[in-house]
Amino acid sequence: MEEKIIYGVTALFDSPNNLVKAVKSVNEAGYRKYDVHTSYPIHGMPKAMKLKPSKLAYFALAFGLTGTTLAFLFITWTMSIDYKLVIGGKPFFALPAFIPVIFEVTVLLASIGTVLTMLFYFFKFPNNKHPLHDTEYMQKVSGDGFGICIEAKDNNFDEEKIKSFLSNIGGLNVTSIFYDSVELNHKNKVFEPKFIGFLILVFILISGATYFSLNKLIYMPPFTWMHDQNRLDAQESSVMFGDGFGMRPPVDGTVARNQMPYPYSGHPELALNLVNPSAPTKENYELGKKKFDIYCSPCHGYFGKGDGRLNNQFITPPSLQSEKIRNWKDGQIFHVITEGQNSMPSYAKQILPEERWAIVDYVRVIQRAMNAKEEDIK
Repeated sequence: MEEKIIYGVTALFDSPNNLVKAVKSVNEAGYRKYDVHTSYPIHGMPKAMKLKPSKLAYFALAFGLTGTTLAFLFITWTMSIDYKLVIGGKPFFALPAFIPVIFEVTVLLASIGTVLTMLFYFFKFPNNKHPLHDTEYMQKVSGDGFGICIEAKDNNFDEEKIKSFLSNIGGLNVTSIFYDSVELNHKNKVFEPKFIGFLILVFILISGATYFSLNKLIYMPPFTWMHDQNRLDAQESSVMFGDGFGMRPPVDGTVARNQMPYPYSGHPELALNLVNPSAPTKENYELGKKKFDIYCSPCHGYFGKGDGRLNNQFITPPSLQSEKIRNWKDGQIFHVITEGQNSMPSYAKQILPEERWAIVDYVRVIQRAMNAKEEDIK
């Protein structure tokens, strides 16, 4: 006859108060390897059992810090070494923009790692067999009973003494629980062929479902509504409008938010009334030079002589050093930059009003420099 190996001794109690008193007696008797089973949480029970904080939190912290470190190192390697992002003058290591990414990786790794640790380390998954399963004791505490189980691995375990002890503190249905042959012969099922086959099957099913969803399903009606929209992409032609253009100009008379329309559009003679609001400062002249070199010098040249770099491809523009333009009012130059003239297009969309006035100031600087008077060099 096969010898049975004991797991522990269980006892039932008829009320939560008696259970709490029994737990205190178990602690006073020096037993440490025991557990309490109830169908609902009992206030004060963890304190009565003198439970220590769960070690699961340390695993969560370790996985979270690992996620933070891996995300930080990956972003550092990506931005600084492998794929430098040169965007709008931003630094290569633009950490603030990637804080959400680091946070998400931290939370993701912490949550997944904690769940896997709980399942495989604490709960011994896939081992789902336990000596208390299918016992009368477990059926009772899962319904309306309250129970204590002192395990055989306790240093002070003695089956007969514990039975007598539990009976003396009010325990009912004191019973010994034994391992069965299945539990003894299969301590770890992780490497069993059945479990490995189950994992392979799950992997195949999830991979197949993911591939089908991302590569087939989203391209089938009605899931194509995000792809097949009643809209036109930029630069796309249209059969709705007579000119065939899909991109339409703004409706006449509309004004962009926080912007005032140019009051002298189509009336260059009224631009004489414009007064230059910019101050003659070094910063303003540097701004004007920067914008002039970008937008004006390709045609007019760096000194406004009409000898720009594009003159072999376009009509030669007039020299800004001519007596006619030197006698223009600042408002007239501003108007030409804003509205355009002859083959010169409007630069209102590319250059802000204050930048246009800065260009006007810089034009005056190069005009004075190229047409210096005797008093200018004294």
